Amino acid sequence: MDIEKLSVEELKRGYTFDEASNSYICHTCKQVYEAGEIYNVGKRQFEAARAIREHVEMEHGDSLKQLIYSESKYNTLTDNQKELLLMMYSGLSDKDIALKLGISASTVRHQRFMFRERAKQAKMYLAIYELAAEKNSNTDEKFVPVSSNAVMVDERFEITEKEREQILEAEFESLSPLKLKRFPGKEKKKIVILMKIAEQFIYGTKYTEKELNDIIKEIYEDFAVIRRYMIMYGFMDRTPDGKSYWLK
Repeated sequence: MDIEKLSVEELKRGYTFDEASNSYICHTCKQVYEAGEIYNVGKRQFEAARAIREHVEMEHGDSLKQLIYSESKYNTLTDNQKELLLMMYSGLSDKDIALKLGISASTVRHQRFMFRERAKQAKMYLAIYELAAEKNSNTDEKFVPVSSNAVMVDERFEITEKEREQILEAEFESLSPLKLKRFPGKEKKKIVILMKIAEQFIYGTKYTEKELNDIIKEIYEDFAVIRRYMIMYGFMDRTPDGKSYWLK
């Protein structure tokens, strides 16, 4: 889920429409519903637009809980703040929340006020940033988007589009089909390479270890090291027994 590309409404509803593939994609499990197709959801059939809504509600439940308990690095809420927001969402009064948490009603009221102020601050920051970013027409200086599932995000992810293109040209002998010359030691180069390799997989599809290895082998002979780094850097996830892999 690339938060940078999603609107607030898309984050709230739990899915987005991808124009390139003409499909609806679930943010949580990456299930894909192609527009115009009919899908079985439970015991009923729905067209894609309705099917994705039913899927999100039936399979993942409440959108607020999905966001609150997401492991995204952008979710900076404390456990206490999460608990308070969920109680507010459930419709409890300040007095009832205070009784449950063992605090005063005035403290709850103050927290609600601070949540609102943080939201207003975020809106102002977003408006200022977007206006400033719009004036930067130099594509080469724009940063490559960082996945919300990426781990250990630091200066290694400060990669411009120009840097990305230079690394791809230097490290791959071919981009179609994808053929990697070597897996470099520099972290920035690793990240760019892993991002490119991740494009070879389909969101919502689960791969066996053999299927994953076979795809990577076509790109680079040392499939084990690529597979390990795909997991390590948060591009893919797997079941505890390592039998199933998927894009995060």
